[in-house]
This record gives sequence, C-alpha cells and structure tokens, in this order.
Amino acid sequence: MALALRPPRVPKPKSSLPSHYHESFLEKKGPRDRDYKKFWAGLQGLTLYFYSSNRDSQHMEKLDLGMFVKLTDEAPRGSSHDHGTHFCLVLQNQEIKFKVESLESREMWKGFILTVVELRVPSNLNLLPGHLYMMAEVLAKEEARRALEMPSCFLKVSRLEAQLLLERHPECGNLLLRPSGDGAGGVSVSTLQTLNGTPVVRHYRVKREGPKYVIDVEEPFSCTSLDAVVNYFVSHSNKKLMPFLLDDDYEKVIGYAETDKENGESVWVAPSAPGPGPAPPRGGPKQLPPSAITPVSSQDKLPPLLNQDEDYVIPIGDDPAANYVNGDVPSPSRPVVPKPRKLAMFQAKPPKPPIVPKSEPKKGLNSGLARKLAVSSAQAFSSPTTGLADVTAELKGKLQRRLALQHAAECTGDQRANLQVWRICQADPSSQN
Repeated sequence: MALALRPPRVPKPKSSLPSHYHESFLEKKGPRDRDYKKFWAGLQGLTLYFYSSNRDSQHMEKLDLGMFVKLTDEAPRGSSHDHGTHFCLVLQNQEIKFKVESLESREMWKGFILTVVELRVPSNLNLLPGHLYMMAEVLAKEEARRALEMPSCFLKVSRLEAQLLLERHPECGNLLLRPSGDGAGGVSVSTLQTLNGTPVVRHYRVKREGPKYVIDVEEPFSCTSLDAVVNYFVSHSNKKLMPFLLDDDYEKVIGYAETDKENGESVWVAPSAPGPGPAPPRGGPKQLPPSAITPVSSQDKLPPLLNQDEDYVIPIGDDPAANYVNGDVPSPSRPVVPKPRKLAMFQAKPPKPPIVPKSEPKKGLNSGLARKLAVSSAQAFSSPTTGLADVTAELKGKLQRRLALQHAAECTGDQRANLQVWRICQADPSSQN
C-alpha cells in the first residue's frame, strides 16, 4: 500500500523588519513598573519602539519624544557611584528609567535621542568620530522627514477651538499649530501661559514663502520645516512652551506573543483581524446586508386599513335642522322619501262632509259653507311653501272628487226638501191659498 505523500512544508512569510535610526537592547522601567523589563528598542523619528525580540516586526510598546524635557545620568539604587549604565528620560508627563550594557551604549542612546529632538548633533558627550558621523546622517534624514510631514502638534482646528483645547487640556502641552485663516498656505501658532493665575493666550502668524516658513515677529525668522518652527518657539521660551499632544497612544492591531517551536524564541504575532460577525460558510447562500430602516414620524403614518370582509359605514354628521313651514318637507340638500305614516293619516281620515239638517233646508247656507270649506282647504294646500311642489296629482284628484261628492250631496238634499214641501201642500189644500 502506497503511503500518502505529504505536501512540502512552506516556510512562513516573514515580514520585513522596520528600519530605525538606532537600535539595541534596553532595559526599561516605567513609573508603574516594579523592576526593569528587557526589550529590543529602536528609534525612528520622534518615537521609541519596544519589541519582545530583534526578530519581531510588531512593537509591544512605544514612547513619544514630542514632550521631551531632558536626559539625566542616574546611579543605580542603593549606590552613590554612577557605573555608566543608567540614564533617565524626563518627559513632560512622566519619567522613564533605562539600563544598558555599557557606558558606550548609554552615550550612543543619549546622542541619537538629542539629535532627533533638538535637530543638532550634541557636542558634550563622550562619542567617537564615527558615532558623530552617524548622528549627522540621522540629522539629515530627520530634517528631510519633517519637511514632508506635519508635526504632531498640528491640528486642523479654528482659532477658538485651539484656545479651548489649550484651556481644557493643560497637561497635554501649551503650544499648538493650526491652519491660518488667510488661505495662503501659512499656519498659525497658538500658545497658552499662566500669568499671576490668569491664562494668557497668544497667536502668532507663520508665512509660507516658497519651501520655507517665516515666523512673523519683530525680527522675522526663517525655518525649513514646521518642526523647526516648533523648536524655535520651544528654545526661545526657555522650554516653557511645549508642543500640544493629545493622549491617543492606542494600538490599531490586536497581537499576541507566541513561542516558536523550532528555536524556542517568543515572537509577536499580529494576524489580520476578520470583519465583525461570523464568516459565511463556503458554498452557502450569501447573506444580504440588512436594509436600513428609517423611522417614520407620527405625521407620516397612514391610518390602519379597514377589514375588507366587513362593510363599514362612515357616519356623516346631520345638518342643522331648518325652520320649515311644513314639517314633513325634507331639506333640499338631503332628499328623503316622505314618511308613510303621514300619508296613511291623510288617506285613512279624510275630512267629513258637513251634516245638513233635514228639517230646515238652507240652500244658501250649505252652499256657502261648502265654498268656505273648499276655499279654506285650497288655501291650506295652496300656501306659498316649498311643499306645494311635492303634492302629488293623486291627492289633487281625490280632493276634487271629494268636493264634487259634497256638492252632489247638497243638491240631493235640496231636491228632497222641495219634494217633501210639495207633498205637504198637496195633502192640505188650505195651505195653497
């Protein structure tokens, strides 16, 4: 049975090591540390980087030299004699103690730190000509670097915002660079100092003339870079003015220390962090991004829909009752069928004809009474109201027939009375005379 061949082992890609002006082992002790910790340290620009070993590309700690105050030699604890292996870096907000292997290493570190901070090669240190030459090269590199980038104390803020920052964060410095308001590419320098307990704010103009920056004071001073402008204000204020640096010393990459199985050394590993949320399975459906939900204001909300299975009637408010002469006549704006109860009353109870006494026939009186009734009825129905148009032709016909019947009854009663008188006269001949 043939053995399965293993794939060839591919070495892990090693990231390129960062370049530094100077690097070597350093033992560091901060204000919160109980003892010294050994690091591989490197100086680049105005920053000291600390690594767990000389093979790491990701630093574990870093120290900003922008708030530099001074360098001092320090004797070991419990000894009054300086062995040449200890020195102290004094910053504006803290003091860091270092321990090196030899006096030469200490002088080298002090020389390179002073070169990048003060932009000059120090002359008061115990250095060899080769060391001074190396520092001169570092000085040229640092000047070229600062000419291309803004200093750390340059912030894109307005005049008022700069003043508020200096007042609210005095521990971060009292000198700040900001864009000038003239729009000519210049900058402005804002400073804050305390005089007899009162904060005093000053603003200075720095003009841009070609590749140089000119400080607009009584005796204009020309600088090759903005860092040189900052150094001018620091040196001419007897170091009372310090660059403004906010405390934003936070890392952007999550890393951890891992021991190499081959040589047993610990290395710093900083894998590329995946995006937030679980990774979708391979070959599975892709998850759509959640759609943005915009809140709807109470004014834009639509009323709830009516149920289609039910018949809803939306009531309409009744119109105010009008003062009509005929109470049964509807409003012209709302045609309504006449009530049947009122019609039944007219049909069920017609007006009775007047009773004429038979013993005393009074033709003129009956005729006059009928005429008056007819006239009163006609006046009742012919009143100039809006209900006249609604009286139907059928009611008119019934009224006319009723009047005709009444007239016929009156005529019949008169004939009967005359016949009865004639019969009495025939029975009593004396009455004819």
